Amino acid sequence: MGANTGQERFSYADHNLEVVWVEPIPKMFEQLRENLRQFPRQRPYRYLITDKDGQEYPFHISSNEGQSSSIFQLEKHKEMWPEIVYKDSMLLTSCTLTSFVREENLDLKAYDALVLDTQGSELLVLQGAIDILSSFRFIVVEVADFESYAGCCVLKDLDEFMTKFGFRTRERRAFKSVPGVGTYYDVTYERKSAD
Repeated sequence: MGANTGQERFSYADHNLEVVWVEPIPKMFEQLRENLRQFPRQRPYRYLITDKDGQEYPFHISSNEGQSSSIFQLEKHKEMWPEIVYKDSMLLTSCTLTSFVREENLDLKAYDALVLDTQGSELLVLQGAIDILSSFRFIVVEVADFESYAGCCVLKDLDEFMTKFGFRTRERRAFKSVPGVGTYYDVTYERKSAD
């Protein structure tokens, strides 16, 4: 989720992975679709995924080619990346990940991992997918340990949720820190084996 224009498409293709990309912004989605034309195992979909079906959200479009766009207002994100602002917004209607999978008739057995980069709404996406979380071996999330967006989830929230649903932290890599603000991480959670 949070595909933007599919920047990781070459890496996924190198590993011959079957990939579903989800991007809610129409302009970014069109670019994503164009970028994926030469990758038959990678398919784009235009949805806003949260924990609710049929909920309208003002979706804020960021100045960095949409990469920091969110349903949430910027909070301490402005202290980490002061050059990034919202330049537009649009009303989008959400659905849950479970509903999206059902609507598009996706076979989750084809996908080992769920990758989330939804700018603060990662926990909402997961809460709307509780009944299918066990389909994934890995869940990879970009998350901060501070309130980057107003009302967003933070690392502690995700750790608690993932533990509750049978996942453990396999890897946590910091990629941006600002003293007095906090740190952004890429976190890989792995489902604990049943044995």
